[in-house]
Amino acid sequence: MDIAGLSMAMSLTNTQSAYGVAMLSKSLDQASSTGGQIVEMMDAAAMELSVNPYVGANIDISI
Repeated sequence: MDIAGLSMAMSLTNTQSAYGVAMLSKSLDQASSTGGQIVEMMDAAAMELSVNPYVGANIDISI
């Protein structure tokens, strides 16, 4: 058995695993932030409709 080679392989595997977990965590944080911003935009649109319910309901087009 090559102990040094096994040790290096295990260390590399642990490093790659830790990197993958860190990147997934960062990706989840970014998705959560984006989702929160989308909810805020939808709330702002709903607020505009509650103040002016008829704005944007009809479009008049002349040709």
